Amino acid sequence: MREIVLDTETTGLSYRDGDKIIEVGCVELVNHIPTGNNLQFYCSTSKTIKEDAKTVHGLTNEFLNKHPTFDKQAKKFLEFIENDTLIIHNAEFDIGFINNELKLSGYKKLGNKVVDTIPLARKTLNTRIANLDYLCRRFSIDLSQRKLHGALKDCYLLSEVYLELLGGKQTTLDLNKKNNNQTKSTQKIEQKNTLINVISISEKEIQTHKKFVKNLKKSLWHKLDY
Repeated sequence: MREIVLDTETTGLSYRDGDKIIEVGCVELVNHIPTGNNLQFYCSTSKTIKEDAKTVHGLTNEFLNKHPTFDKQAKKFLEFIENDTLIIHNAEFDIGFINNELKLSGYKKLGNKVVDTIPLARKTLNTRIANLDYLCRRFSIDLSQRKLHGALKDCYLLSEVYLELLGGKQTTLDLNKKNNNQTKSTQKIEQKNTLINVISISEKEIQTHKKFVKNLKKSLWHKLDY
């Protein structure tokens, strides 16, 4: 299952007032895990970045002038996200900006399914506070590198938060591979949506255990016929 964690940085808070996207970050997830396949780009714009926005992300018009405008990069953005689910923190903000940019660039609005992690966090954690900093602290996710906001940086943080909201990190081990050096094997059987761990032991181990049990006084093992 492919999902895309998405974030943007902008010149201000309202595309209706002419504010523009100046950075886009995307992190690809497969089965909720980052693959390392990412997309990140900056956008030049004639819109002056507002001072309060500049203090958040640190981007300047002088820096952005070195980069193409959003419309020149819209195609690669759409090709990257395809039709996959978008994972966004405060989705209404980012989707509003992106759809506005796509419209100005001659493209259709996004039709992707969107998961907004703010209501997901509030429901999952039963909390009113759900900003990204709070959620990272709640899940002990390292924020030491987040001096300023950045689209790709925040996507990586959100991908960790998203995984925790879905139940946390789980490691699955494939113990069904044949190995002549092993005397134990674990077989996983799925039955009626219930995972059962079946542990098998070798005949040598059984005989070794029987010899050990014989030396035990009044052991419950003597009552078992195995």
